[in-house]
Amino acid sequence: MATRITSNGSTPTPTPSLSTPSFGGTKIHFGLQIGDGRTLVVAFNAERENIVYTVADILGKSWRMARCFAEVADGDTAVVGIRAQDAKEDLSHHMTSHMVIINTHCMDKGTSPDSALSSACNYEFLYTQEPFYRRDLARFLSIILGQSTFHEDVIRRDRSYHVSTTFADVRTGLSNLDILTVGADAVEFRVDLLQEPRLDGSHNAVPSLKYVGEQIMVLRQRTELPIIFTIRCINENGKFPMDDPNLNYEYLGRAIQWGVEYIDVELWLPEDLRSRLSQKKGNSKIISAFHDFSGNWKWPSPEAQTVFERSVKYADIVKMIVMIQTSAENYQLEYFRSTIKAAFPVPPLLAVNMGPKGRLSRALNTLLSPITHPLLPRIAAPGQVSMAEINETLHTIDQLPKRNIYAIGNSRSSPQAVFFEKCFNELGLPHHFACIEPGPSIEGLIMQPKFGGAYLSPPLPTLECSFLPSLTDAARAVGSIDTVVVRPEGNQQRFVGDNASWKGIRATLTRDFVPSAYYGRPALVLSNTEVEAAPAIYALRDLHVGTIYTVGFRGHGPLATGLVPLTTMDCVKKVEQPYVIISALPPEQSLLVSPLLRHYGAHRVNGRAASKSGGGTVFLDLAHGSRKGDPIAVAANSGWRAYGTADVCAWTTVETLRLLVGQNVPFDFVSMASGKGLC
Repeated sequence: MATRITSNGSTPTPTPSLSTPSFGGTKIHFGLQIGDGRTLVVAFNAERENIVYTVADILGKSWRMARCFAEVADGDTAVVGIRAQDAKEDLSHHMTSHMVIINTHCMDKGTSPDSALSSACNYEFLYTQEPFYRRDLARFLSIILGQSTFHEDVIRRDRSYHVSTTFADVRTGLSNLDILTVGADAVEFRVDLLQEPRLDGSHNAVPSLKYVGEQIMVLRQRTELPIIFTIRCINENGKFPMDDPNLNYEYLGRAIQWGVEYIDVELWLPEDLRSRLSQKKGNSKIISAFHDFSGNWKWPSPEAQTVFERSVKYADIVKMIVMIQTSAENYQLEYFRSTIKAAFPVPPLLAVNMGPKGRLSRALNTLLSPITHPLLPRIAAPGQVSMAEINETLHTIDQLPKRNIYAIGNSRSSPQAVFFEKCFNELGLPHHFACIEPGPSIEGLIMQPKFGGAYLSPPLPTLECSFLPSLTDAARAVGSIDTVVVRPEGNQQRFVGDNASWKGIRATLTRDFVPSAYYGRPALVLSNTEVEAAPAIYALRDLHVGTIYTVGFRGHGPLATGLVPLTTMDCVKKVEQPYVIISALPPEQSLLVSPLLRHYGAHRVNGRAASKSGGGTVFLDLAHGSRKGDPIAVAANSGWRAYGTADVCAWTTVETLRLLVGQNVPFDFVSMASGKGLC
């Protein structure tokens, strides 16, 4: 049995361990995080009960309404809605430790959430109804319930970066946000640089919590990247006052309630405040930040070690930023970094030098290096450089040699090449991208001295990949590779065959749902062959669905265990209603899925389960090209949340770029820059 640990440190009822299927003696490790097991209670304003239905749908749970907290039993599995006024009056009268209480507030009319209710609830979700961003709510729920892997994703990358935004009003930068975040793994939100306007045309010295909340809401609606909530005080090159540490605590605490991924906590704050933030952080992560602008800081000094050790106590990441006078101090920092890493494997260290002489350190730092962009109003710190400038520096010092990266395959590779070149230019990468036809020359291609990787369309069966010394577990299980990755090992290079397609499918399935919504739920996959269905099956297994029913094929490969073929319509009618249907049929056969969508969709009313207990929810069509009929429209009209191959292609491109060049290109930029050309 595996035990879940809740965000408040309590231990709820144990749940069964997640299975680890194997093939060929190799375990397939699926990493679904179930997260917080407490009952979720949603406080909503009058006439805003739809938010309760949406929360339940995103979680894959049933829902009901209650008049008070006494009606919420320990172990209640439904999402419970309570009117905000009733919740406010009742909060002090009942034990609520078995609940996660979210205060939801619609900002359409410009009103502020009730401050007393905000403070009393565990979390707060601010949203707009017109337009409504479901993915923002899904992301929020994934974070607060411990189902997001944002931090693990960042720290396991060879290099990661965050873009330091410097907007007085986030809304002024929304039109450029997609391009501003290319190459970034997180977005820094500078609270102290916000300028909340007054009626007389002046600005508040300190932006109000209402204004900060609106700004965070707008930013999160427009980017899927983790947000770093930062308050810089006057002595730290910022604009927040130094004389009231409790003000920092209040704002940082509210950021935790808003489900912000990272909060930047300055080391000068009193230890009791830093300790309290650490205790209440939930699933947010703390970056313990130290700055020195004197120019007298010395990395070899005992003070550097002392600062790090003070920071470690309440940190998930230790951040040390100092002003330097000579280029030699960059190498002193690298020595300090290596000694710290050897002595303290965790938490990881983010350390850079400021000023013109410190630019090299920004390239050598590998964890969330701060970057700027020419489209930003100003740089956030002296010596800050862009992503392109960092890559240019890495190329100059021979840490980013020029490579040839290829698209091997059919005609869809041509628009892919145009898009990849756009990305390379924006990132300042020195690589060359080219399209070539498939053939027997792949083995000779990878042996070229400047070979840097390849994307294959169509994928290559693993049985034909004997020339590759290594395959990932996913590639072996799926039975095909669509990406060849070059990984340096000392003075040598290792070629690895991988499969990014299943990651694109999984990302599509979880954009509007938390991962655990799929846990244990039945799924249905339609395909003519197991080969075409394999990436979808692997993605479903990674989400730990229940029984996977198949139509049109039988399983014989590594993923066959647990597949149940349906051979007649009577079989279809007898099985339990699938939570997700995926069609891997070719476009000329796409209409074959429509009867199933109508049959199972009849249990839903206007996209909401008529019985309040869930039902078939997600349909994904993987067909490329012109379809015979429109199964996505059929699905939408039958109450399913439907997705097409454009979403999968965009997410797969995101994953492919991460594999090939080790840098993040956000989904929104891929969608914007590529249009429909990738599929």
